[in-house]
Parts: sequence; structure tokens; C-alpha cells
Amino acid sequence: MTAILDAGVDELAPVVGRRRACQALGRSRASHYRQKQAPQHGPPKPRRSTRALSPTEANMVVETLNEERFCDQAPAQVWATLLDEGTYLASVSTMYRLLRERHQVRERRAQARRPALIKPELIATSPNQVWSWDITKLAGPYKWTWFQLYTILDVYSRYVVGWLLAARESAKLAEALIADAIYTQDVSAGELTLHADRGSSMTSRTVSQLLADLGVLQSHSRPHQSNDNPYSEAQFKTLKYSPTFPKRFANIASARSFCDEFFEHYNHQHYHSGIGLNTPADVHYGLADVVREKRQGVLDAAYANRPDRFWKPPQAPTVPEATWINRPEEEPIAI
Repeated sequence: MTAILDAGVDELAPVVGRRRACQALGRSRASHYRQKQAPQHGPPKPRRSTRALSPTEANMVVETLNEERFCDQAPAQVWATLLDEGTYLASVSTMYRLLRERHQVRERRAQARRPALIKPELIATSPNQVWSWDITKLAGPYKWTWFQLYTILDVYSRYVVGWLLAARESAKLAEALIADAIYTQDVSAGELTLHADRGSSMTSRTVSQLLADLGVLQSHSRPHQSNDNPYSEAQFKTLKYSPTFPKRFANIASARSFCDEFFEHYNHQHYHSGIGLNTPADVHYGLADVVREKRQGVLDAAYANRPDRFWKPPQAPTVPEATWINRPEEEPIAI
């Protein structure tokens, strides 16, 4: 019946027009035109972007990320390492997307976020302006035995300027470590602010007197606010989430040996996401611009070789101009 109606419409259309022909025969024009279209087998296939990686290239990226030397590193760390070696495979976001498609990405743990009240506000625009220090516990050979790890971190460069592992927490040991770090870094009086939480060693008279004698300004976190000392806390997390970090240390000598290797790697080989994926040592000693220039050369060559893979010319990450502890919120402009 449908075919007969369509044939009738086709015969009358040259005489009275297709619209009137459909009206005369009671045939919907939409149905008539749809019937005359060529049949489609399934939904249309999405068009592939010219910038997309081929399956072979995508597999090569994932295989590289899963190599033994990279299997315990974040994609950003792998990206920076390959770039320094003169190789560009894909952007960091593409690496995450490929891993996510293969169910190889997960969150380690939930992060608590609490509203800030009155808080310390510190800014560093170069090394040796603001240091952060703290003490954490490392498990000893037996239950309820701990070693105390003292660490001093430069907030701007994330460089560990001093560390000490001891069997106990002591203000005298903290005083010696701070004095040695200030002497080693050749920090002049009036240039440095030392930030810490409110532990007994941090607020002790021994440490306070030392800092006053050296012309170092003290800063303390609010009570029960670990977010006020974020850089030391983040550094301890990096330490304890290290793939080789043991559940317990057999003795203090083995703990010191581990920390010595870890801080050497952290300062000179770890690509830190907060400082443009540079190593803390490169930022602390003014080598970051040279590293970025070399990386930009690799990215420019990759863009020149395959410009169709990019929306725009890629740019190597830069070191932030300033690093804050509790950056103040901008006040709204009155209209």
C-alpha cells in the first residue's frame, strides 16, 4: 500500500506539486521523502580527529608508561623524564586518558579539605626566603618503637636543605639541624622566615632563641591545622608513598641509609609538579630556565614534525613566579 501511494504522489507531483499530491492522497510528506532515501545500516560512525593517536601510537605510549623504570611514576614524571631525554610521545592528559581507558588510574586516598579561619600568609619568590620544617615518625623494628625524621624544606624550590634522623625528638637536635642548614645555605640575617606547626620542638625556647640570634622570623600553623604546613606534609607523603618505603626499619642505620638515598633522589631526580616538573635542585640553584629552554626545543621539533596533532604549539611548563602558604583571597572590587 505504501509503495502504491508513493507511486501516485510521483505521478501527480509534476502536475500539481509534491505537497498538494501528498495532501490529495493522504500521504505524509515526511514519510514519503523518508521512504525514498537510501536505507542506512546502523548509526553513522563518528569522524576520527586528525590529531588522534593511531592505535599503534597509543599502545606504544601505554607500554612506555608500564616499563619497569616508569611503572611506579606518575604520567607527569614520565613526561618530564622523556622530554629531558629528547623524546615526546604525548601530552600528560593524553597519557592519563589512555591509562584511564585501560583501568590503570585510581585515587590513592581521599583528601580532607577544611575551611580556613585566621591563617598565616607567607610568600616566597626565590629560594631561601621561606622554609618549612616538621618532624615525622618512622616505624622501628618492634611495635611502639619509632625513629624521628626532622626535615627542612625550601617552600619555593621544594629543595630539602637539611634533614636528620634520631631516636628521639629533641629541641637541641632541632637547633643543631636548623643552624647547620642556615650556615650551609649561607642565609643572611633578615632574609628567611621559618614556618612550622606547634609541636614541642617547634615552639621550644631553644629553637626560638636560635632563630632570634640568627635574625630568622618564626611562623607557626594554627592549632590542629595541618593544611597550614602543606609543603612539609606533602613531602612526607611523597616519602611514605615511595615504592621502596618499608613497613618497618630494622634499625636506625638502615633508616638513615634509606633516607639518604631518598633525599638524594628527591632533590636531584624527582620531577616536582608544583615547580613546572623540574627537580628541586634545578630550581634551587637557578638551572630551571636552561632545562625549560631545552624542553621547549624538543616540543618545537615535535610540533614541526606533526603539527596536525596539536591545537596550538605546545609550551614547556614554567616555574611559578611566587609560592604561597595560604594565599589571601582577592577582595571583590566595589562597583
